[in-house]
Amino acid sequence: MRQSRARAGEAPRVLGRFGDFGGMYVPETLVPACQELDRAFRDAWGDPAFRNELDHLLRTYAGRPSPLTECDRLGEELGCRILFKREDLNHTGSHKINNCLGQILLAKRMGKTRIIAETGAGQHGVATATVCARFGLPCVVYMGATDVERQKPNVFRMKLLGAEVIPVTSGTGTLKDAMNEALRYWVANAETHFYIIGTVAGPHPYPLMVRDFQSVIGREARQQIMDAEGRLPDTIVACIGGGSNAMGLFHPFLDDESVRIFGVEAAGKGIPSGLHAASLAGGTPGVLHGNRTYLLQDDDGQIIDAHSISAGLDYPGIGPEHSWLHDMERVEYVSATDEQALDAFQLCSRLEGIIPALEPSHALSFVGTIIGDMDKDEIVILNMCGRGDKDLGAVLPMLEERGKL
Repeated sequence: MRQSRARAGEAPRVLGRFGDFGGMYVPETLVPACQELDRAFRDAWGDPAFRNELDHLLRTYAGRPSPLTECDRLGEELGCRILFKREDLNHTGSHKINNCLGQILLAKRMGKTRIIAETGAGQHGVATATVCARFGLPCVVYMGATDVERQKPNVFRMKLLGAEVIPVTSGTGTLKDAMNEALRYWVANAETHFYIIGTVAGPHPYPLMVRDFQSVIGREARQQIMDAEGRLPDTIVACIGGGSNAMGLFHPFLDDESVRIFGVEAAGKGIPSGLHAASLAGGTPGVLHGNRTYLLQDDDGQIIDAHSISAGLDYPGIGPEHSWLHDMERVEYVSATDEQALDAFQLCSRLEGIIPALEPSHALSFVGTIIGDMDKDEIVILNMCGRGDKDLGAVLPMLEERGKL
């Protein structure tokens, strides 16, 4: 049964809950830090001076507004009008800078003197290192050892920007493990350290706070399409790992019942294989990293390792608001495999001269599967949340092996 977002709109701010999901499942010693952050964020978000400073930085430093680009050749190939919201053109090359600028301003407002972060594909780590360099704060980034190897260009960028990158060797050495280590460190250092979480997960208020910082994407896209076409899009699409780029696009459209919304998870080698990162398609509700949400877990509640060709989607959970929207049936959550993402990566590069990151390549691969139900004049907005420079080292050998170069 579909429920209006407005009917429960105040609950997350008060309780940290999105229906049955969300919350603040952290050690008792960390509860005061989360509560302090909640109060500070609500105070800052209601302060016009804070909002004006953030808007100024988004314009003059991040390069917003990002364009809404119509992809004519790709649209002709797929059979609809497809427009990219060009978050790949932001400073640092992805949507992550939006949230990092908001959180670094909040850290300074709270008097914190050191910054910690986690990263998977490295884009959040790069954005965090960038804002720390801009504001002169020391920065430590936890990154899974597996991701350090497959995202070496971003590791170099973080170090060049002055960040200390700590490889995490526990577990599979991916995003889950990096977040585990960052949370452990924060527990012991919360008085002086600010933890910049990169996605709409973690304990309250992070899912709410990151969503609000990223909603600039959807607000801009809404105004841009109204200015260009005089109407809303028929469909919006974004990839889902933790889900910050998707929530940033989706949130301003949730009350528009005419707009169909798709979130695309990473199906890896295929859902039946068990080698995937599709928490909604293949998971069940549980608690991870401070919130209740859908997770990949076994019958005993032990986390199952996720798999995706994309380091940014290789996470065994999803943001709690996405879980809520899934159960409400407001957003349709689907998945795309590694192979499908590779095909879309190459198609977009050759038809539009835009090399996408592997993350939005998943979303693009799905668009072709829904076109049969659409008129050629219907409008699809896809969040091109990052550029593919970081993925070339991993992707090119795969394409060569498949004989597609």
